Parts: sequence; C-alpha cells; structure tokens
Amino acid sequence: MRRSACVLALIFAAALPALAASIQTAKPEQTGFSSERLARVHDMVQRHMDAHDISGAVTLVARNGKIAHFEAHGLADVEAKKPMSKDSLFWIMSMTKPVVGTSVLMLMEEGKLRLTDPVSKFIPEFKDMKVAVIQERPAGAPGRAPEPGAPPLFYTVPATRQITIQDLLTHVNGLNTGGPASSAEVAKIALKAGESLADYIPRLATTPLDFQPGTRWQYSATAAWDTLERVVEVITGQPFDRFVRERVFDPLGMKDTSFRPSAEQLSRIATQYRGANSALTRVETKAIWLNSPTYLSGGGGLMSSAEDYLQFGQMLANRGELNGKRLLGPKTVELMSSVFVPDTLPGRAKGRGFGLSVQVISDHIAADTPISNGSFGWDGAFGTHFWVDPKEKIVGLFMIQAAGPNRSMNPDFENAVMQALIDPAGEHN
Repeated sequence: MRRSACVLALIFAAALPALAASIQTAKPEQTGFSSERLARVHDMVQRHMDAHDISGAVTLVARNGKIAHFEAHGLADVEAKKPMSKDSLFWIMSMTKPVVGTSVLMLMEEGKLRLTDPVSKFIPEFKDMKVAVIQERPAGAPGRAPEPGAPPLFYTVPATRQITIQDLLTHVNGLNTGGPASSAEVAKIALKAGESLADYIPRLATTPLDFQPGTRWQYSATAAWDTLERVVEVITGQPFDRFVRERVFDPLGMKDTSFRPSAEQLSRIATQYRGANSALTRVETKAIWLNSPTYLSGGGGLMSSAEDYLQFGQMLANRGELNGKRLLGPKTVELMSSVFVPDTLPGRAKGRGFGLSVQVISDHIAADTPISNGSFGWDGAFGTHFWVDPKEKIVGLFMIQAAGPNRSMNPDFENAVMQALIDPAGEHN
C-alpha cells in the first residue's frame, strides 16, 4: 500500500506544470553584489515616484541563476491605493518580440525554415513587394497641393529583392515602419473585428514597403512580428498562442504570461499612468486583445510578470536551457545575440547593434551604459525593460506601466544594478 501511494504521488507530481518559482533566491553577497549598494535600486525607483514619473515598479535582478534582488515599489493603482506586488502583471509590449524570435529560431533548429528563406515561401502574397517613393510637392503648385492632412503623394517601384525571415527579425524590412506611404496604406486594410492573422497578413503584403529591404534599420512595431507569427502558424498548423504556450511558456513554467489574460490575471494588472508636470494622469489602455480577441499581436500583445519573464531571460542567460528543459541550443542563442545590424547602418544608435529580435550592446562606451559588451535584450513601449549580460551572468528586469516623456528609466536602472556589482565575472554557488 505504501509503495502504491508513493508511485501515485510521483505520477501526480510529474503531471504538475513547472512553477515559475524554480529560480532560487540568494543574499546579494552570495551572487557578487553588495546589499548596501543594491539598495540604490530602491532609491532610484523612489526618486522617480517622488517626481511623479511613475506610480510604482517591480525590479528584479538575478545572477548565476539566483535572484539577488526582487522588490515591488509604490502603487499599482493610485486611485484605489492598491500596492504594487511582486506578482503584478504588466503589458510588456515589445518585450513580446524576443518571445516571437525564440519561437522562430526553434523552428529553424528543427530545419523547418532558414533565416535566408523569403517570407513568400510561407506566405505567397509577399513575393512581389513594392517600395514607396515619396514625391515632393511644392506648396501651392497647381493641381498638386494636398488636402489638409492628406499623406504625401508617392509612387511605387519593385523591391530589389524579397524580404527574408532574417529581415523581419532584424527590422531591416521596411514593412510598415512608420513612413507616410505605408502608414496610409496599412490604415486602409486595418484588422477588422473577429479577424485572425490568417485573414490580415495576406492583406498586409499588398502595402508598400518604406525602403528597399536591407538598406536601413527602421523599427517595425507590429507588422513584421505579426508576419513572423503567421509564418509559425503556417509551418506548425497551430495558432501561435497555442504553439508558444506548449513550446515556450509551459516548459519554462511561465504561468502568468499570456495574450489573453484570465479574469483573475486581469485583476493583477498594474495601471498605466502618464507622468508630466509633476503629476500622474491615469491612462485607460485599450488592450488589443479586448478589441479583437482573435488577434495576437506579435509586436506587443503579451502580458507578463517580472518573475515569469525572468524564466525566459534566465533561459537565454543559460544559453537556451532552464531546469532541464532546453528550448534552444547554445549556438543558436549565440547567433540570436550576434550583431546582424551594426550601429553604422542608418537608423541604429551608437554602440547598439541589433540581433535576431534583440538589441545587442556592441560598444558600451558609445552606448553610454555600464552593462557589458555582448549584453542583449529589449524594451516595451510602456517602460518595461530586460537585459541579459552573458559576461556577468546577470538578468535584469524593470517593470513599469508608464506613458509620456519620462517613461524610459532604463539607464538609471542599469546604473543602479551594475554599480552594486562588487565581484565582476565571479562564480558563486
């Protein structure tokens, strides 16, 4: 009887999903940080709260696979006086992109796509793309003056080559990157209620590119990433949210990361505020999934918590593996975090190259950051930020929900973390 009970217990335990709490906590000194100096993270956040830049934040720092700092600051909802908590959820916006990138690279490892594959191999409508050329129109020229608010007149020329998977992952594709022509044309084919990526992406392929593929770096906020999601769906035959749940979130124990939060999860979402003129103004965010629950935004649709996203970041820091679950091979993570787009290409910032869905620090002096060369990560439009420092084996996470001119506090957070490191490149067990 006792043996049977033990067997049943083992079977039951094996059936339980992995939990995000698998990463252990350690004292800062055990991970090479100074407790006293790491407390400056709290001081930094408090300064921004006192200045009414943000209502609160969650900060998390791990090193060598152990959490050295994890703190909730301030309020998640000012009007309700609801404290921020460690399990508060955040709309992570563009921090969705590295998750999409990882999904694509998993399929690359399986031989189901190559980075150099044209997108048209999977979505035929992308075969014959056009590029918009903006024409200058002299003010008041007879018959040529645009109506107020009209987009500039443009004509199209054939793309010199097809867009590739790599182009989509590195923002050198020109697909709805904010140019006046593409913005106007994309607005005409906008997603309709109840539509899915299968409905929308073929229409997107009919819009003009903003530049010839590969000639510059220009941020594609959603279009390229929605297209990558659709590529995953075509290859796997699964909706993207199911694929990423089964292949990424469940293996990593990311129970609070989702395109479609549950009612309970929605109750834990931190409210977004706009900080300006020494005051906070509540921003009622119109979430994409609430407006069109069938649409999954690869550019910015995920909700997550600090501890959940740590699992993803730690997997990358571990070169593709976490708790015995390998998502990517070490060489693939190395490829992902290599500089595909140097800072010399038009559009890139000094010292900051771009890899496959992540920014890469190529020269930390030029980039004005204390994090190591080779560090990689990305941000979200509402102020969320993460980076992985392979040299120091650090994962940093800064989670806020902010709008307005003061929403980016990433340099302050990076400085507060790195100045607390008193044993650089040390090994601590």
